[in-house]
Amino acid sequence: MTELDLWPLCGILLLAVGLLLKFHPLLVVILSALATALATGWPLLQWLEQLGDTFLRTRNLPLILLLPLAVIGLLERHGLRLQAQRLIGQIKVATTGRLLLVYLALRESSAAAGLTSLGGHPQMVRPLVAPMAEAAHPDGAKHPVVRAKIRAMSAATDNVGLFFGEDIFVAFGAIILMHTFLRESGIETDPLHIALWGIPTAVAAFLIHGYRLVRFDRYLARLQQEQSHD
Repeated sequence: MTELDLWPLCGILLLAVGLLLKFHPLLVVILSALATALATGWPLLQWLEQLGDTFLRTRNLPLILLLPLAVIGLLERHGLRLQAQRLIGQIKVATTGRLLLVYLALRESSAAAGLTSLGGHPQMVRPLVAPMAEAAHPDGAKHPVVRAKIRAMSAATDNVGLFFGEDIFVAFGAIILMHTFLRESGIETDPLHIALWGIPTAVAAFLIHGYRLVRFDRYLARLQQEQSHD
């Protein structure tokens, strides 16, 4: 029986400790990778070559991530949030829970079709969904604690819709991973069948979180009544 070498795992420990102590993330990742390479016996020059090759292949990634944020920030500066709040304020039947329920349906259905980039916290929740949810209950949104709860529920709605919706998309990475793992274990499956079995879970997630949104509406209504009595 061969002895298990745990030294290569030291990089994970360094990564966890460095991020916990809030050191510079890039420095922590590089030092963790270096520690793992040294523990596994990688030559230093080979590690540097691999690091440089990875950097060259992904150097355009920050531009892809930062450019949409810059555009969204520019739109916010020119009144995107105010226009969204004004629009939802004109709809009398709109409530925070109903608005988020509609967004949950759109987010989950679009993720099921593979369009996972249509939503998200920086590009959708912060500039549009959260301000509209606040505008649907302006009295409660004036209170800092209630405003924070509305924003948290908006972010949670996006998370639930994305997480359970994308499991239905047959080309999603998790489904391919499960298919590969099962095939290597001697179990032949069809990725389409795996995706179809994600539908009951997605429906259950929609119903459960939808019930949470209904309860959240009741909480905001009760809070508004208490404020009116005061």
